Amino acid sequence: MSNFIGYRCSLCNAEYLPGQVTYTCPKDGGNLDVALDYDSLRHKYQPEDVTSRREESLWRYLPLLPVPDPGGEGTSIRAAGWTPVYTLERLAAPLGLRHVWLKDESRNPTASFKDRASAVVVARAREIGADVVVTASTGNAGAALAGMAAALGQKAVIFAPKSAPPAKVAQLLVYGAKVILVDGSYDDAFDLTVKAAAEFGWYCRNTGYNPFTAEGKKTAAFEIWEWWRDEHRQWHEDGSLLDSHPPLTVFVSVGDGNIISGIHKGFKDLLALGWISRMPRLVGVQAEGSAAIANAFHAGVERITPVSASTIADSISVDLPRDGVRAVRAARETGGAYVTVSDAEILKAIAALGPLGIFAEPAGAASWAGLVKAAGQGLVSEADPIIVLNTGSGLKDVRAAMQAVSAAPIIEPTLEAVKKIL
Repeated sequence: MSNFIGYRCSLCNAEYLPGQVTYTCPKDGGNLDVALDYDSLRHKYQPEDVTSRREESLWRYLPLLPVPDPGGEGTSIRAAGWTPVYTLERLAAPLGLRHVWLKDESRNPTASFKDRASAVVVARAREIGADVVVTASTGNAGAALAGMAAALGQKAVIFAPKSAPPAKVAQLLVYGAKVILVDGSYDDAFDLTVKAAAEFGWYCRNTGYNPFTAEGKKTAAFEIWEWWRDEHRQWHEDGSLLDSHPPLTVFVSVGDGNIISGIHKGFKDLLALGWISRMPRLVGVQAEGSAAIANAFHAGVERITPVSASTIADSISVDLPRDGVRAVRAARETGGAYVTVSDAEILKAIAALGPLGIFAEPAGAASWAGLVKAAGQGLVSEADPIIVLNTGSGLKDVRAAMQAVSAAPIIEPTLEAVKKIL
């Protein structure tokens, strides 16, 4: 049985019962936080009740989610989450860092972090009997929705800007979604999606609009907690997350702001349950050409001023972030920070991660570029334990990947030609 008891507005703190609202606060348009019955959860569950579950997906955390089990055994929706963590010793050493890992979200079923949100939203759609789920996307969120919806036979409609990378559009079509390309920006597609949902009675998945997206994304925080607890007990004698000094620092790329706010929500859930006693530091990384949230953070304000976004990292290219306030708070309330990186630094990060067997799309590589920048600025130190999130596969945007490396030579089919190249 779900422990979902309602919503709380992130701006005015107004509270609503589950059936009173669907998307944002009617009073001020603020993003809604899903409220859980923490008292009941504390009485019913101990950490071992979750960590002993055999399912290796985000659904192992079902007791901490606001949706029922969606079913779909043997399909992609049961494979979302539970992504691997790798050590980055070779890359960390030149930065003067000793404890750096990468969590590879490209291993999700549709190859991006967005599968987490879409899995939970589709579960919610099934629970409320929605016939069609719709979203705006530059590619990843749409592919995730299309894939998760296909797993349950759910109808999906995707509005994407016509500039979306072809590989991402191909995913949408292959999964069977209705795809509509918009002659405009992501923000134009977002606004059109909201209007269409209202007009046709569709359930809208939009990032930073539907409160259940953050509930899916928070599962990455649960996995980080469990990974740290099980694999790195040397950081504290009782194995509890973040009791060690210094705290774990998490680097994540930021566009709309929903991933970092979702991860923040996950750690806040764990803190409320008493399963951790200290929050990690959250560091958001934005492209210099799409830095509305970083601008607000550095100005010390929560008001998000739109920008005219332009960056190679299409997944984090947003004029007006829809979850900007909570994204600013995610860094500020955890003692974290925001850093911005250039497209050139993002391309360099793609090339740096590749030799370790990690193929990151620009938005995913931005988090590593952010760590490089943060190390140079003294925002992290040698002793800090750090985990970086790669949010998507490089196969999503091969055109960008080819800009990060030198072109392969073309030779005649002779051994002499090989020797000349060598």
